Amino acid sequence: MAKKQIDIVAKEMGLDENIKKYLKRVERSLIVSIPIIMDNGKLEVFEGYRVHHSTVRGPGKGGIRYSKDVFLDEVKALAMWMTWKNSLLKLPLGGAKGGVCVDPTKLSRNELERLTRRYTAEIINMIGPDIDIPAPDINTNPQIMAWIMDVYSMQKGKSVPGVVTGKPIEIGGSVGRETATGMGLYFILEALCMKLNLNLKYLSVVIQGFGNVGGNIAQILYEKGVKIVAVSDISGGLYDAGGLNIKELIDWRDQNHLLEEFDKKENEFVNNEEILEIECDILIPAAIENQITESNVDNINCQIIIEGANGPTTPEADEILKDRGIIVVPDILANAGGVCVSYFEYIQDIHSYFWKLDRINLELKNVLLEAFEEVYTLSKEKKVTLRIAAYMIAISRLSKAIELRGIFP
Repeated sequence: MAKKQIDIVAKEMGLDENIKKYLKRVERSLIVSIPIIMDNGKLEVFEGYRVHHSTVRGPGKGGIRYSKDVFLDEVKALAMWMTWKNSLLKLPLGGAKGGVCVDPTKLSRNELERLTRRYTAEIINMIGPDIDIPAPDINTNPQIMAWIMDVYSMQKGKSVPGVVTGKPIEIGGSVGRETATGMGLYFILEALCMKLNLNLKYLSVVIQGFGNVGGNIAQILYEKGVKIVAVSDISGGLYDAGGLNIKELIDWRDQNHLLEEFDKKENEFVNNEEILEIECDILIPAAIENQITESNVDNINCQIIIEGANGPTTPEADEILKDRGIIVVPDILANAGGVCVSYFEYIQDIHSYFWKLDRINLELKNVLLEAFEEVYTLSKEKKVTLRIAAYMIAISRLSKAIELRGIFP
């Protein structure tokens, strides 16, 4: 899917074949075995990955996810998307990603810590402030980043907070990092609505995914008075045409409950396939990749899709959405708030000087809106979708960097 997106954009922009061939391959992939002793005394061996797609414009940057569905090709695609995202925002970073094939809900806290520490030890030569800076992703969090930082620091003989972002604030994390992706989604959505002369307060929203990204954008929109008619987590979702009480649902989620366990009352329970097809003005897929495909795209019933997840829409579905006149704000622009504030955290760690939240949000808004204006303007000039425009900008910057540096030797 990620390679096909390059082919589509390369054709549109007349990209040099050598550059296209270069960008369709990752620089390096590491597969590691992670043996740990479980609490019952038995040995289990998990498989982990770290991939650098491109470090042409700077150190790699990308999250680490823990999921039983993680596999190498997925990690390669996610690393590639991180390259485009950082390039689009003009951040001096490349693209990387990591993951461990494990169901973290079946591990105790001690097992999770042992897994994280051993995984870090196995990939330690691929990470570092000037090499590759990991961050949280699906099923990872500030505590896991703290363990990674500790293992790396112990090996270096000094504290190295800049090795990861998304850390707890007490050990070099940044204010605003945890809500950054959701906040970025809001800034982009607000800017798009202004372009289209739409008032957000009169629009209805459906959100697939109720974790860090989906939960935060839901909370931000709810506090702004926007009607959210449906949300979902891994267990399914809740629907109410009159609008859900998001504060109540977030409180429920934060007690480690699933939405399917929520007392439905007037809310209707829907599964994760149905939620994408609910009639609304704005659909925010904020769960995992490959959610809007050829098989369900004809049932999508909205004006705008803003991608909170990475790769939720396949290229085939993209083409059909374009024909139907549905506007899609691509992942590399829409959900770039997280990596943007991760970059701010990295800068703060290097300089040992930390910013206030108002500065974080102001800088975030400036970076994202500059990228949005570039993408929107090019989209209109070239008469292409926002995704094609975003990729054209990101890939042209990579192409220029490769041309200037040359191919070693």
